[in-house]
Amino acid sequence: MSSETPETATSLSSQHSPPDSGELHEALKHHFGYEKFKPLQEEVIRHSMSGKDAVLLLPTGGGKSVCYQLPAVITGGLTLVVSPLISLMQDQVQSLRQNGITAAFLNSSMTGAEEQEVYRSMEGGELRLLYAAPERVLREDFLTALTSAGLDRIAIDEAHCVSSWGIVSARCTAA
Repeated sequence: MSSETPETATSLSSQHSPPDSGELHEALKHHFGYEKFKPLQEEVIRHSMSGKDAVLLLPTGGGKSVCYQLPAVITGGLTLVVSPLISLMQDQVQSLRQNGITAAFLNSSMTGAEEQEVYRSMEGGELRLLYAAPERVLREDFLTALTSAGLDRIAIDEAHCVSSWGIVSARCTAA
C-alpha cells in the first residue's frame, strides 16, 4: 500500500458516477490491502458516491469504516466522522496514516497547538478524513472551519451518536 498523492486521491473524483466495480476493488486493495469487500460494503459505497444519504447498521467488525473511508479517499474531499470515542478516533487515524491516507482527529486530549495544526490542515484541503467528538461539532469555530474547508460527507460512527447527538448532525448539515 503506497502513500496517497493528490493524483491518486482525485483520480476518480472527476467522474460523474461512482467508479465501476473493478476500480472500487482496485482502490480497496491499494488503500486498505483488502482483496474483496465484506457484505454490503460495495453497495453502500456506490450509494454514497452517487451523492445519496445512507444509514448502515452492521455488527462490530462488519466493515462500516471502509464504507465512509474509501469514498473519502477516492473523491479527495473532506469527510467528517463524528465519534464519541477518543481511543477509536486515535486508532482509526493511526491506521489510516499508516496506509498513507491523510486523516486527523480533534478531541479533548489535544493541546491548543495540536488543534491549530489540524485546523490548518483542514482549511488547507490536506485532510481526507477528520474525526471529531460530538460536542466539538456544536462549536461555532468548528462549523465555520468545516464550511470554509468544503465538507463533502458526514459519517456518524457509533449508533448511540445518532440518538444522543442527533441535533449535532442536523446543525452540521445546515452549516
